[in-house]
Amino acid sequence: MSTVAERPAEVTGASGNGGDSLRRAGQWARRAPLLPALIFMIIVTQLPFVGTLVISFMNWNAYYPDDIGFAGFDNFARVLTDVNTRNAILTTILLTVSVVLVSLVLGMLIALLLDRAFLGRGIVRTLMITPFLIVPVAAALVWKQALFNPEYGLFNGVLRWIFGAAAPQPDWVTIAPLTSVVAALVWQWTPFMMLIILAGLQSKPLDVIEAAQIDGCNSWQVFRHMTFPHLRQYLELGGLLGSIYIVQNFDAVFTITSGGLGTANLPYTIYQIFYQAHDYGRASAAGVVVVIGTIIIATFALRSVSSLFREEGSR
Repeated sequence: MSTVAERPAEVTGASGNGGDSLRRAGQWARRAPLLPALIFMIIVTQLPFVGTLVISFMNWNAYYPDDIGFAGFDNFARVLTDVNTRNAILTTILLTVSVVLVSLVLGMLIALLLDRAFLGRGIVRTLMITPFLIVPVAAALVWKQALFNPEYGLFNGVLRWIFGAAAPQPDWVTIAPLTSVVAALVWQWTPFMMLIILAGLQSKPLDVIEAAQIDGCNSWQVFRHMTFPHLRQYLELGGLLGSIYIVQNFDAVFTITSGGLGTANLPYTIYQIFYQAHDYGRASAAGVVVVIGTIIIATFALRSVSSLFREEGSR
């Protein structure tokens, strides 16, 4: 009797093990196509970062090849105490905050206009997105040569057209270097903010807004009490994603001002330390500092994305 009673348990155990193995095999079959992409991402992103992290703890300057050795946290201390690096950090913060805030405001205004139905709206939307699709270096060159140039730039040409031959011909980059970089970046990143905010506008609850309008609410009240609170998470997401990219911006600073006149941000300073001073250890330490700051911003961005997904899923 005991043999007969134990046999179903053995069969059940065998079938359970077989089911587990089939389930694991199915899971691996679904994951296998992703393995090449995962390996590629590890090779391209993680291994260089590990190498940078190792070099950041080393005293390594190409001008002194015999003095290579372990430096501990000295490179990080030099990065955080160096006057030029501190100024670069402040410039990076000022540049990022200015570009993100102005881009968000302009992007929201344009999105509110494009959310209305009018003839040719699709064409206008496509044209508004175009600046974001231009290569960053090409966009910076357009602003430096076609707009800011004191001899044949568009801005000075407009001044001559309005005021005649006696019109002032300022050198915009020299007069307002950081503002020139901010203007170029705002022009490029406003479409990105517009797309995110426009997606938020198209997901707003129309039935609630229509009910409020029937009850006598005007357009400003609807925007202030319904539309803007609904857009809050989209504004946060756009600001955080924009900050991640603008913190790392190198193209506009390098192309428009070459880091001069107080516009050198952290990426440009890292470029100077690495390629001009050849101090690989300190440049790697500064790069790690930038990565840590980017990770902190990205963490908040991921939280905003998760909250948006939860909100959409609860509807």
